[in-house]
Amino acid sequence: MTTLATQASKMAISIREKQIAALKRMLNFNVTVTKSSSVEPQWKILVYDRFGQDIISPLLTVRELRDMGVTLHLGLHSPREPIPDVPAIYFVMPTDENIQRICQDLENQLYENYYFNFISAISRQKLEDVASAAIRCNSVTQVSKIYDQYLNFISLEDDLFILKSQGRSYYDINKGDVKDAEMEQVMDGIVDSMFSVFVTLGNVPIIRCPPGNAAQMVAEKLDKKLRENLRDARSSFFTPDGVQAAQLSFQRPLLVLLDRNLDLATMMHHTWTYQALAHDVLNLKLNRVEIEESTEVKSPGGGSWPKKKKKTYDLNPTDTFWQAQKGNPFPTVAEAVQEELDAYRAKEDEVKNLKAAMGLEGEDDSTISMLSDNTAKLTSAVSSLPELLEKKRLIDMHTNIATALLEFIKVRKLDVYFETEEKLMSKSLLDNLMEIISDPEAGTPEDKVRLFIIALITGPNMTDAQIDQYCVALQGSNCDITPVQYIRRWKAYTKIAATPSQYGGGGTKTVGMFTKLMSQGSQFFMAGVKNLVIKRHKLPATRIVDALMEMKAMQDTDDFLYFDPKLLRADPNTIPRNKSPFQDAYVFIVGGGNYIEYQNLVDYAKERSSSNPRRIVYGSTELCNATHFLKELTDLGKGNDV
Repeated sequence: MTTLATQASKMAISIREKQIAALKRMLNFNVTVTKSSSVEPQWKILVYDRFGQDIISPLLTVRELRDMGVTLHLGLHSPREPIPDVPAIYFVMPTDENIQRICQDLENQLYENYYFNFISAISRQKLEDVASAAIRCNSVTQVSKIYDQYLNFISLEDDLFILKSQGRSYYDINKGDVKDAEMEQVMDGIVDSMFSVFVTLGNVPIIRCPPGNAAQMVAEKLDKKLRENLRDARSSFFTPDGVQAAQLSFQRPLLVLLDRNLDLATMMHHTWTYQALAHDVLNLKLNRVEIEESTEVKSPGGGSWPKKKKKTYDLNPTDTFWQAQKGNPFPTVAEAVQEELDAYRAKEDEVKNLKAAMGLEGEDDSTISMLSDNTAKLTSAVSSLPELLEKKRLIDMHTNIATALLEFIKVRKLDVYFETEEKLMSKSLLDNLMEIISDPEAGTPEDKVRLFIIALITGPNMTDAQIDQYCVALQGSNCDITPVQYIRRWKAYTKIAATPSQYGGGGTKTVGMFTKLMSQGSQFFMAGVKNLVIKRHKLPATRIVDALMEMKAMQDTDDFLYFDPKLLRADPNTIPRNKSPFQDAYVFIVGGGNYIEYQNLVDYAKERSSSNPRRIVYGSTELCNATHFLKELTDLGKGNDV
């Protein structure tokens, strides 16, 4: 029997799909693209700024852009030659610098027609600046359309989005000398982007947030912005018959806004799952990872030497291996890569052997397809060669990425750090903490600082003398303890004493030796690396989301504020509240997020899917790996910034 919830799950269109549809509509001169559209696309040039490029690159390939008629895609501020016979579609933020460049393009008569698409809403003043430039250079008729697209966010997965590809929002919000005007600017930027998210989705959420922090500031401003748009019936983006109206209106989503200070330990955590490891160690960014590969270079004298070259890989949602394995522990991924490699080799040999047996090594597919039905097996094998070669490309890519990760795990003893931190976050301070910090072979100075910050936040309270003792040991290992000093002040100021129960009793267990990866013949020789299996546990954000979605009583959420932009009354203390559990939730972290937190929510949603399906989308101002976040803490530690 199909329940309403499973129907909702099937019908729901993801934030990624919605943004792709909006971009394709924009590239089709803001006419909706339908499956029945058989008209050849009109050729055009795409001009974007850096943010526009960041939005498009994880969503549309160069080939897909070409299929939409885009012959050239160029940076707004790059040198561009006039191409007078072709229309240009612009996709840019309405910044002063960008508006100035657009006016220059009009004056230089670069293109036949101009379609200006602003990522966020352009102000009246800047619109008048563009109009004045068009009048001045007599190109008014060439400006075909100007649109506000409300697309100022970046979709990375069906259930993951960020507001910027890089940023320092935690530092910007928490620095001690932040001025009111600066804070307002940061908050307004976040609210504009979150408004765009829900315009794109066509949904008005019910908003929950903790009181007294940046999340409350965002909630109040977003509630006001949504409320004002809903009151303006003529220009509301949330009308039932609007282009971007929600596919499902029978139940509204929950938006949970959380402050990064809720859980700083997770930002420092060494991880053990594929996607989060790639982010932490290889700096995965916009679904793209760059690794160094060694190649042998021949010398004139006949010898050779290794040469390092950087290789970039795209990790796309169309990659079935990535989709299946990105949330799995690294040893599981390594075994899966090896199995895929073995399976490919078997199939490749089968094709080669079949062709050789029939004397067709040099024949093309058309010749082979003319053979009798007795050779149907061979024909099937040959016709699948393109698919086989694409599979080989993906296997090679994941082999190279996993090999690079394995090297880092071994050199930095990341398995030891992960296991130690899991114990810290679930039990108590370990006796071997000082031993790891003092061991010159155990990781980098940054690894040691991360470990100690987790101990400081989640472990039993330490005396000042104990902390000082650890700081001396850290300095003896060439560590910069500035971020530790910030965390000390932060703890004293916030009076936060994170208990192990806050992290839901996690931990790890070490299982038996690797089944297929311990032999020298394997691509991944895992000797010396622990085969750790993660015990499922809920991080603080997941526990809060669970309580709010399921309407559970929980001390941590008792004082959460409630906003419903659809109701006339704005006082969160008096408005009637939704009493039934939520099926859809958007979780947004103000101050930066990471893949560990994202994966924890994905795992939670999967656990619930059999009994009571839940759909959760994770978002944050930006995704920070520990290196990035530690730099923010270091900068905060240099001043009196709490």
